[in-house]
Amino acid sequence: MAEKNLDAFVLLVQERANSESCHYISGFRGSSAALIISMDKEFLITDGRYKTQAKNQSPFEIIIQSEFSLPEYISRAIKDSDFKHVGFEAEKISHAEFEKYFAPVKIAGKKLIDASELILRLRRTKDSYEISRIKAAAKIAREAYGNVLKKIHGPEKMSEIEFEIKLMEEIKLLGAEKGWAHDDFIVASGTRGAMCHAPATLKKFAEGEVVTVDYGAMVDGYMSDITRNFALGRADKKAIEINEVLLKAHREAVKILRPGISGREADSAARKIISDSGYGKNFLHGLGHGLGLEVHEAPRLSQSSADILRVGDVVTIEPGIYIEGWGGLRIEDDYLITDDGAEVLTFTDNQKIEIIRS
Repeated sequence: MAEKNLDAFVLLVQERANSESCHYISGFRGSSAALIISMDKEFLITDGRYKTQAKNQSPFEIIIQSEFSLPEYISRAIKDSDFKHVGFEAEKISHAEFEKYFAPVKIAGKKLIDASELILRLRRTKDSYEISRIKAAAKIAREAYGNVLKKIHGPEKMSEIEFEIKLMEEIKLLGAEKGWAHDDFIVASGTRGAMCHAPATLKKFAEGEVVTVDYGAMVDGYMSDITRNFALGRADKKAIEINEVLLKAHREAVKILRPGISGREADSAARKIISDSGYGKNFLHGLGHGLGLEVHEAPRLSQSSADILRVGDVVTIEPGIYIEGWGGLRIEDDYLITDDGAEVLTFTDNQKIEIIRS
């Protein structure tokens, strides 16, 4: 705030949108709120549904809406203050919301300054507590996945949706809050594996098909993000070949992870392996992304990324190969950028295609 010459900063949460940043700054995890932070005070405004929760979760001074709506509380609080320069997150609100929340403030002569990057800059670097939560989320996800693989046995084949439901059930039974905050898992079998983000369907698993599962768990708001592949009975030679290419690409990228390299460089290291193996046109997305309170955060690892890795970043490495009419595979793990390289936060002992015997 001092860097931007701000007297106050306003953060909005509407129907859970932007709730992650509110959680990060204040501890509060409700679906409707506003934070007003000055250089010497912090206020959390919410409604009566969250009166007890807000007090339990946040050290901020709590204001419960009663007489006025949330936009009215914000505009009155700012207009009646001596704040001259007020920061807000332009990237997080629509034009209609800006008119509702901030037009009265602007009319009152306050200068509004877009400070969208402030919270994201803070959230990007993970501290020891955050890293411990991501590790815990990865451990639960790993155990849950292994437990569900054991349940596939038997003459009655499981469907993609059944697998997803059982995986989510295991994740919750092992102590996680949920899987991902806003997305279902990806469970894609056979030719459906060619779709990078294929949602689970009622399709039954078939003998010899490869199944790609992109999943994770949430612990105290922090998430893990893992992708693994398995096959029923056997995997064909092409699947084994592609998995070996992806393993090599994954490990080559991890080898160069360290502070100071760009997201583009990391992507290029993996992409070269895949291209040299003849599958360059089948790697359809970037190598990875940041991870924390959201599944996709800064930095980005892709062909177009100018982000420079730094200590405290948590990133995914997830090279994939997708062939229309055949299928696809992806191998994904999560890594912490350290002073001298990268530390794996998930696990890498089953990156090969696991064969499930009936």
